[in-house]
Amino acid sequence: MRRANSRTRFKRFLKDVSVHTPFTKLVLLLILLWLLFSAGIYLAEKNVEGAAINSYGEALYWGVAAFSTAGIADMPTSGLALLFGGLWIVVGSVLFFGAIVATVTTYFMRPMQRPHKKIIDTIEYNLEQLNDLTVDELDLLKETVDTLIVHVEHLKKKQTRG
Repeated sequence: MRRANSRTRFKRFLKDVSVHTPFTKLVLLLILLWLLFSAGIYLAEKNVEGAAINSYGEALYWGVAAFSTAGIADMPTSGLALLFGGLWIVVGSVLFFGAIVATVTTYFMRPMQRPHKKIIDTIEYNLEQLNDLTVDELDLLKETVDTLIVHVEHLKKKQTRG
């Protein structure tokens, strides 16, 4: 039972991350750019004598090593490959670490952006201001609260019937 429950929570977490955060889009963009920059590095290095990158597979490895370790990878030798490599290190690092930061931030900020949270925050703020209200404003507030209570009771009845 507990294992099934944690599996359900994990599935819900993955769904939340994929639907409500930029993680999936950023990872797909990162993979696409990795493949393109690696191809660029390989094509720029393939006919250069003494090049450290001699196959597309080595270029793919270089692409991961370059952005994930801030450039600690075999150094390309041609000028064009150095330009591609430098751009990839900057773009890849920004996307990789940006994806992580954006996902975590969005995931944990999402509950604070829900409409009911905003409504509750507004009500709590206004309750703190009760001492500043006039009798007429308090009467209007009472009418509003009474209407809210009727609405909540109606929703409860509707849920129990459905």
